Amino acid sequence: QVQLVESGGGLVQAGGSLRLSCAASRSIFSINVMGWYRQVPGNQRELVATITSGGNTNYADSVKGRFTISRDDAENTVYLQMNSLKPEDTAVYYCYADLRVARWLSNDNRYWGQGTQVTVSS
Repeated sequence: QVQLVESGGGLVQAGGSLRLSCAASRSIFSINVMGWYRQVPGNQRELVATITSGGNTNYADSVKGRFTISRDDAENTVYLQMNSLKPEDTAVYYCYADLRVARWLSNDNRYWGQGTQVTVSS
């Protein structure tokens, strides 16, 4: 079984930075898309950023120019660098990966991280 282990959340003042990491717990045959969602209690989960295996990225309008998603395929890890943080960025952040654990599997399956709290104080 694969687990995605997140780290890097915490409390930061407005204008500060945090870097989130999300690493697979074991070796993986292939990883397609990786990304980050965030969720505030009572709200729907919001897509923050995605990155394909080819390195193409997409961002929510609310984070463009402030957040950067990247990945290290050798380490099966995705990162989210968050700069110029705002109080409205406060949420639980979840990573995900569409991946194939083994060569003989025909389709990707989506795996999720456990979530990490990011709190931005004003």
